[in-house]
Amino acid sequence: MPELPEMETYKNLLQLKVAGHVIQDVEVNREKSINTSVSDFTKELVGNKITQIRRRGKHLIFELESGNKLLLHLMLGGLMYIETNNDSISRTKQVILRFTSHQLCFIGLRLGYLHLLTPDQVESELADLGPEPLQPGFTLQSFEDLVENKRGMLKTTLVDQDFIAGIGNCYSDEICFAAELLPTRTFDTLDDAQVQKLYQSIHSVFQDAIRFGGYMEQPLFKGDHLTGGYDEKCKVYDREGEVCVRCGSVIKKKEVSSRKTFFCANCQF
Repeated sequence: MPELPEMETYKNLLQLKVAGHVIQDVEVNREKSINTSVSDFTKELVGNKITQIRRRGKHLIFELESGNKLLLHLMLGGLMYIETNNDSISRTKQVILRFTSHQLCFIGLRLGYLHLLTPDQVESELADLGPEPLQPGFTLQSFEDLVENKRGMLKTTLVDQDFIAGIGNCYSDEICFAAELLPTRTFDTLDDAQVQKLYQSIHSVFQDAIRFGGYMEQPLFKGDHLTGGYDEKCKVYDREGEVCVRCGSVIKKKEVSSRKTFFCANCQF
């Protein structure tokens, strides 16, 4: 599932590729992926311009010239691809937005969605999300306040979008590894130094992951050499049986609250 770095990468690339472009046509192949009738969805979008793309947690917000917005959540198996006349992708496309020279395909939206909403509706939909970990307001003090009364495991708490927005299965493991903490540790067992290191690890892991385009390898368009560059840089995620880059032990995998979890039992404590 795309997490904060993947959606930030999408946002930055889409801002270059589709912001400022007028939607010429719309194709909806799965009506459950949208929240209105196909006719109302099409009527609002055709002739409308995407003015800006923003991210909130794992969501993208496509701002329209009309004032309304498209709220996207890709969820499990979701991705996007920009096709041109000379390049297409052999995948089922649930929703397609066509522009003059290219089209933006939303793929795998069986669990995800692309909803047409007013600004107030978007605000309501995202109201319960936790803080953005890369915003200036997410300070060490605010993080310490956030975890002060937490008792849950690091793994299950970090992936809770009401706690912090944008962390999922992959980066919760990478963050715990960077902090040298087992994902099964509970917050109430951490000392001040460990809380500080966890906070710093959230920043460092996300900054590196964004710099290298996230871990999902499917490019956004032909010639996209950024997306997916972090996959080979993951230290523990999907590395079961491989050698730990820090201590040389073997990376382990276990189920934690039905989530696959990767860690080094030797240098994470």
